Amino acid sequence: MDAVFFGVRMLSLTKQVVERSLSANVARRSPSPPAQNPAASQDRPSQTHPVVIVGAGPVGMRAAQELLKRDQRTPLVLFGDEPWQPYNRVRLSSLLSGELSWAATFEGLTLAADARVTQHFHCPIVAIDRDNRSVTDAKGTTYSYSYLILATGSRAHMPSIPGIALTGVYKFRDLNDAQHLLARRVRTRKTVVIGGGLLGLEAARAMQRFNTEVTVIEHATRLMNRQLDDGAAERLREHLMSMGMRIVLHDSVRQVVGDQRVQGVALLSGRTIECDTVVVATGIVPNVELALQAQLSVGRGIRVNDNMQTSDERIFAVGECAEHRGVVYGLVGPGFEQAAVAAHRIAVGRARYQGSIVAARLKVVGQPVFSMGAVTEEAVPPEATALVFERTNAHLYRKLIIRRGRLAGAVALGEWEQLGRLQEAITRRRIVWPWQRRRFRREGDLWPAAQRDAIAHWPAGTVICNCTGVTRGAISRAIDGGCTSVSAVAQCTGASSVCGSCRPLVVELLGDSTLCEATREQKAIYGVSLLALALAMLTCIVPAIGSLDSVQAPIRWDLLWTDGLIKQITGYSLLGLSVVGLALSLRKRIKRFTWGDVANWQVIHVVLGAAIVAAFFAHTGFGLGENLNRALAVDFLVLLLVGALGGVLIGLQSRLRAAVAKQWRDGLLWAHILAFWPLPVLLAFHITGVYYF
Repeated sequence: MDAVFFGVRMLSLTKQVVERSLSANVARRSPSPPAQNPAASQDRPSQTHPVVIVGAGPVGMRAAQELLKRDQRTPLVLFGDEPWQPYNRVRLSSLLSGELSWAATFEGLTLAADARVTQHFHCPIVAIDRDNRSVTDAKGTTYSYSYLILATGSRAHMPSIPGIALTGVYKFRDLNDAQHLLARRVRTRKTVVIGGGLLGLEAARAMQRFNTEVTVIEHATRLMNRQLDDGAAERLREHLMSMGMRIVLHDSVRQVVGDQRVQGVALLSGRTIECDTVVVATGIVPNVELALQAQLSVGRGIRVNDNMQTSDERIFAVGECAEHRGVVYGLVGPGFEQAAVAAHRIAVGRARYQGSIVAARLKVVGQPVFSMGAVTEEAVPPEATALVFERTNAHLYRKLIIRRGRLAGAVALGEWEQLGRLQEAITRRRIVWPWQRRRFRREGDLWPAAQRDAIAHWPAGTVICNCTGVTRGAISRAIDGGCTSVSAVAQCTGASSVCGSCRPLVVELLGDSTLCEATREQKAIYGVSLLALALAMLTCIVPAIGSLDSVQAPIRWDLLWTDGLIKQITGYSLLGLSVVGLALSLRKRIKRFTWGDVANWQVIHVVLGAAIVAAFFAHTGFGLGENLNRALAVDFLVLLLVGALGGVLIGLQSRLRAAVAKQWRDGLLWAHILAFWPLPVLLAFHITGVYYF
């Protein structure tokens, strides 16, 4: 009896296994359940048909990376329509302004070597066959897919203005546009930028590099009208005008004037502005043509649900081409979130995207700008409260939006150490307590100074790098995995690889054990500083060179120190070089001085220091004089020695820990300042004494 029961039981179990196996096979061949039910079961990608991604921009590449992380077996095919390897569009303005090299534009957007991945560049997809689940490229080749991700991005909006097709009109959207503008900025003398948004302002800064007269025209009443309120926009306008830009607000271009080439622009107000170049930066248009051809639901963008699925549950859309709940996000951060949701949905089956709180943490023409949540006058709800902190002389402007006692938004111009924590507080809708409000009105901060540096204790989901969407948790995991420098963290996570505004936070997360970063000019600064240091030390130990015993010597080199006219020439040369060196230091100390690269100015400053040592020798012949003259010479030598040591430190900093380098740098800076303090008084006594006696 037991044997019969055991046999029946085994037959029953075998039947259940077979039924489950058949059900799974049927599920693989049949459409998945409606996308509106995220908890429903969903079939996984087929091993024979790959997941196809159309679009090789930052969001498309992020989708590929997320899929490879979550699915270890499904093949992946990536298509890009441009003739380049994947590059970061966010970095184009930095490339155009000369802050980044050509190679840096492509960093961080490569896929690890994997036999499952096939990449096709300069190969646009022109058609989607939903019935056969396949796509066709421009050459007519057909590729099957199990799932399709559309990351087609957007293109520059070109307004319907008479004359917009004239030679000399450029758009600024992709790498090809950046190349054209790189060539054009050397020849242009008067450039008009249409559009006062982020891209327009960055294009204006880049075109101004060679002393070009640049005018920005914005139809709204303020710059960056979607990110900034009136107060912040006005201070940004003042900053741009102090750099020599011309800003025209609340006016539009009626016509681009010219026969064959651009000669100017005519405005609706009746004004005409002469120019030889026009850069159009008036927004973006989502690329939805492929979706329209496939008869997917399209509004302003490709409509998607909370699973990032289109009207075809096998097709996903992410990034600037996607429209979620009526919103098309024009920033890369939301696109990264959407890519992660789509990849998780395909590989695992459960994920929801509920929208993004738009955050912009950028550097606009060298000015740090932060905007998150509803901050503009048009978007702030009537019941919300605004708190404003402002210091005009320090170029600081901060504004908080509080709704029902909780933080709903913020906008800021200028440096603010608490931005990372502030961003997390807005995302979590943290309560703003009365004592925090008082502190903000008084100091401009929500949290005490003692709490500013505890970045390692921030929630893991806090976004540190807004440009790439990298969180504190991701950076901490990279550090735990062996990253010991900012460049290593950037290579691993992408943090600090775009605008660099989050670099101090990354350094702080790395802690005191991190090595300083090597600069491009490190070797030059190190070599020249060593030379200047050797000359300065030689001046201290070599005895004074006296006059020759005979006036019949073939070369009267002692005239350097005995002839009054020559002494005046060398003395004023020494004074002039010192003044120039002081003026060069303003490039780093005063934000308004922004021309040129800081690293290049450091090299020039060090070379100038070596020249000052040589001029000091020519003027004194190693003779330090007596009384006040000796005090002046000693003070001058101390300045030269401390400056040369600072240059040597810069050259060696890549071998030092960040904490050690900072300690030495601060000490040398204060020594330099203290040594400089008596110099003007001693110099005045010296000049007065020479001419008086």
